Amino acid sequence: MKKLLVTLGLGILPFMVMAQAGHIMQGIGATNMSMGGAATAQPVDINGALQWNPAAISAFDKRILSVNAGLFFSSPVLYSTAPTPGGPMSGVTKDDRGVSVMPALAMVWGKKNSKHHFGVSAFGISGFGVTFPESNSNPINMPQSMGGFGRIQSDYQLLQVGLTYAYQVTEQLSVGLAPTLNYASLKLAPNPLSSPSPTRGYPVSDKGTAFGIGAQFGVFYNSGMGIKLGASYKTPQSFSSFDFENTYLDGSNAPNVKFKMNYPAIISAGIGYSKHKIDAALDYRFVNYTGTAGFKEKGWTNTASVAGFGWKNISIISAGIQYKGINKFPIRAGYTYSSNPISSELAFFSTPATAVIKHAFQFGFGYELNERFNLNAVYHHGTSDGLTSGPLLSPMMKSPDNPYGAIPGSNVSYKMTTDMVMIGINYSF
Repeated sequence: MKKLLVTLGLGILPFMVMAQAGHIMQGIGATNMSMGGAATAQPVDINGALQWNPAAISAFDKRILSVNAGLFFSSPVLYSTAPTPGGPMSGVTKDDRGVSVMPALAMVWGKKNSKHHFGVSAFGISGFGVTFPESNSNPINMPQSMGGFGRIQSDYQLLQVGLTYAYQVTEQLSVGLAPTLNYASLKLAPNPLSSPSPTRGYPVSDKGTAFGIGAQFGVFYNSGMGIKLGASYKTPQSFSSFDFENTYLDGSNAPNVKFKMNYPAIISAGIGYSKHKIDAALDYRFVNYTGTAGFKEKGWTNTASVAGFGWKNISIISAGIQYKGINKFPIRAGYTYSSNPISSELAFFSTPATAVIKHAFQFGFGYELNERFNLNAVYHHGTSDGLTSGPLLSPMMKSPDNPYGAIPGSNVSYKMTTDMVMIGINYSF
């Protein structure tokens, strides 16, 4: 059994990086999240407008400061089965990572009868990790000395700062742009991006950092009769490479490794409708993973490290409604659907893929404290709606007929739920 697990071990580790990277936050701030993230054509608040369509900040004709903070909980579960001489060995490991904080800070400068609108934002658009404890019953989490990987931990954070300008071409039509600056950090233990030592296995990394730049362009149309239209294009966020300093489990130095991982381009289109006490919004987004460094590559390198993760492009549908029939107390509900970027043959590389949330449901409300202050809150629940599954992979099993090294009789699968509570306060002046 030990020999089988060692063979398995050379290929089993790359999963946890994908638990963190590439996850597209469906909404920003309590109000936008409660609308399911839909905001491309329905700027209910400044956070959604700044995140999804820079032209839409033309809807705000005053100075508004918004501060939001959310507590994000994820519950991934990891299953694996490995063949042994005595029959299949199967196990389950639950994540025991704690809570992640999701911040959002934004401000817009608007003025009545002005064609020029400005905004600035600092959003945590991705930030969480996984911690799978060592297990003697789950092949993946067995100690490295037994061919498994022991405790698996990762931590990823992505902060994006945007500087937004919108110009009101006519009373109905606005255009906007937003250069974006990004900071990301990533820590992996063990590190699948490094080549393993035949005797000491995969090393663990320190926290690598990377800086990125990009931009977003948008157009917003308000008919004045209830119907609103919007579209935007967020360019790929191009990052410098993560530079990991590695250490083997015995404390000795391991070769450093660099890895470039960009953030994907996103195309958004939306329609909104406002009448009397109702605001409704529907957005569609296309996320281009197949053109993104770190995601378009797939499989193994010649030295048994991960070349990339082979994600497919995805579609996201966001829908939300706001009811303003109660004085000073708007009520909101939202739904978000996302397709799965992970194919079965490559599922192993993305274990446990916390990015795989198929259905998400949100409920929120606001309260107008006075003319200047209003408070907003939201509760989110997401689910993968079943397992993402595929064979365990090993570079030692590669062949022309088995390019990813699938191990016969093996399986890895994962599912997860997410929950979040967020509170925000807006100040108008």
